[in-house]
Amino acid sequence: MSHSAEEVQKHVKVYITVFAALMVLTGVTVGASYLHLGSTAMNITLALIIAGIKGTLVAGYFMHLFTEKAIINWTLALTVVFFIVLLLVPILTELDTISLI
Repeated sequence: MSHSAEEVQKHVKVYITVFAALMVLTGVTVGASYLHLGSTAMNITLALIIAGIKGTLVAGYFMHLFTEKAIINWTLALTVVFFIVLLLVPILTELDTISLI
């Protein structure tokens, strides 16, 4: 499996660009930690949004998920949905007992 020099150079350029974006987003994360947006929930929301963007960049480019076939992406999306359901089931079962108090 041989790759041309231009193709390798293109991939290296993408990796360097993603690395630079991750460094900028890390700086944004550090800067955002000094912001007080009024509530802890807003600060956590901002941090999670930045982390989600960084995670998307890492998964998409470094793990090559942006170039995968659609079936792989649908399988991953289904896994995320099942994981969220598994996290919510204990919370939803506790709502019955909380309303009785």
